[in-house]
Amino acid sequence: MSTQSLTLAPAPRSEAAEQVRAEVRDFLAAELAAGTFTTHVDTWLSGVDPAFSRKLGERGWLGMTWPREYGGAQRTAMERYAVTEELLAAGAPVAAHWIADRQSGPNLLRYGTEAQRREILPRIAAGECFFVIGMSEPDSGSDLASIRTRDVRDADGNWVVTGAKVWTSNAHLSHYAITLVRTAPADPAHRHAGMSQLLVDLSLPGITVNPIRILDGGHHFNEVVFDDVVVPGDMLLGEEGAGWHQVTAELAFERSGPERFLSTYPLLAAFARRVADTGDPAGVAALGRLSARLLALRQLSLRIAAALDRGELPDIPAALVKDVGTTFEADLIDEVRRVVDVPASLDSPDPLGRALAEAQLHAPGYTLRGGTNEILRGIVARGLGLR
Repeated sequence: MSTQSLTLAPAPRSEAAEQVRAEVRDFLAAELAAGTFTTHVDTWLSGVDPAFSRKLGERGWLGMTWPREYGGAQRTAMERYAVTEELLAAGAPVAAHWIADRQSGPNLLRYGTEAQRREILPRIAAGECFFVIGMSEPDSGSDLASIRTRDVRDADGNWVVTGAKVWTSNAHLSHYAITLVRTAPADPAHRHAGMSQLLVDLSLPGITVNPIRILDGGHHFNEVVFDDVVVPGDMLLGEEGAGWHQVTAELAFERSGPERFLSTYPLLAAFARRVADTGDPAGVAALGRLSARLLALRQLSLRIAAALDRGELPDIPAALVKDVGTTFEADLIDEVRRVVDVPASLDSPDPLGRALAEAQLHAPGYTLRGGTNEILRGIVARGLGLR
């Protein structure tokens, strides 16, 4: 792939996006005032509130870019970006619907059958159907090509799935997993061949969901084990054997959004308020450095949203956003700790101390989920023809 893959046109200003942004801000201010939720770090993975997701669905803020016939609002990616950005900045509890809205729905629109679309997409747009990502596996790290979960046809034409997936966020609270499986034996000469994607109902017999707890005891990661799970034959997503191509397209949605650099935004906002109160020169300098990086990341992410509006698939720039974005999130924690003497505690009466504790405890996942930084840099290097 040529260097042209990293050249994206600037995102145009959208009056419609700014209008919906104002509407979302008013909604969030009212919800905060009513005590519906409290601001937290990393809520797109850990903040599960189905009732809140349904409120967003009622307002047309889920499935925003999808056709109306599938429950969508036929709005632009820039309008959706504005909604997403405001929800993340407020630390709102959006984890229940996040993956379904961000990537599972678009994947269904692109590769699903008409029956699959009509059955599932309106429920996602209403905030009533939640998805998980069934890609990573035990002992495989970020090497998706090494998956071992296998899928064979039985005499009735059903798929029988055996294997396991890990880091499946909120699988214990979700309805479906788009699951990458081997439908043909692995071929060392063609590592990306023989894979397919299935729409797996997580309530099927033979599925076990085992929690993987993070440092603060929270439970959103899971291991999902498939023990001869019988999946109906019509739940193949897309083409048999085209799983690698489909996953690559899906990852552009997963890696490019503002959640890749705004997971810790509530910490940055609390830090900015502290700096404004104290006027500390070291804090002002740190805030300037962080703000400059944040603005640059936002511009790149916005350009990707605009490219998606044009029907492009900017997978290489998306990998770059994920790499530099999650690095920024980790660096933010270090900058705050370096210039502010505040105890990090989940029980702290100081909002900055609470946000810092949450960010630190979630930090190990920032540069892992969605592909490790090393994997992402390899993708960018190949895109530039450097390897």
